Amino acid sequence: MTPELRDKLIDGLKNGSIVPYLGPGVLADVTNAANGTPIPADSNSLILAMNDGRPMSPKLMYEFPRAAMNVELKRGRSTVTRFLTRTYGDTLWTRGAVHDWIRAIHPPYVIDINRDTQLQDSYARLKHNLIVGIARLGGTDFRYKLYYWDTGAYHKSDVIDPDLTILFKPMGTPKPFPDYVASDADYVDYITELMGGFSIPPVVKALRKGKQYLLMGLRLNRDTERMVMSDIIYDAAQPAGWALIQEPTDKERRYCKKLGLELIESDVFELIGAESFA
Repeated sequence: MTPELRDKLIDGLKNGSIVPYLGPGVLADVTNAANGTPIPADSNSLILAMNDGRPMSPKLMYEFPRAAMNVELKRGRSTVTRFLTRTYGDTLWTRGAVHDWIRAIHPPYVIDINRDTQLQDSYARLKHNLIVGIARLGGTDFRYKLYYWDTGAYHKSDVIDPDLTILFKPMGTPKPFPDYVASDADYVDYITELMGGFSIPPVVKALRKGKQYLLMGLRLNRDTERMVMSDIIYDAAQPAGWALIQEPTDKERRYCKKLGLELIESDVFELIGAESFA
């Protein structure tokens, strides 16, 4: 990564012309404050954590949504919800360097497909909008909930204030209320409505036109995450942006070329000037 490109990316993140899209890799340096174990963020570590450290069958180990679907069918959807809330809502984790960096530059629109709360904590000193993805929930045509952060608490909202920062957590969060997109069935519902336009608020649909994106900590080897990402960044500028991927596979190279994403063969920690944890 050249100094010129780094400056261009940071300037774009600050002024909102480039939108950060955060994947599991941004949590690579986050550990349990009590025992030092890494936070389960990527698919493999989430499956192991959900199954008490034991591997599941190779078919289920392929992707977390598949494993979560298996648990849901055997023990109910609430079992998966309780696991995610215990992991991300009830456990104390150390702060990640990427999130401290984001707090310092505070981009006006951030997409975070992780289910932890560090992004929300980064903006706790500022009023902001929060969009939380939901799935398979009756009583609404939409696949999101809206909240407004003020005076140290989230409040339910029906609208987005476009003058305030927008935090988009499509896969859910435990805060203020636990809602997650996790199992195969969740993703089928969410992606179907995402393609139909019901998983993104109208204000964001207008805001995202012509934006560029910086994929940070996101590998592009799994179809589920690729489908979510490609629909969320719909109406992007051309070229659509950049993807920070260290040692990308041929599959990732082809996919980035297809979407108009320039590959930067580096990890996010080089961008922020911190030690790499890849």
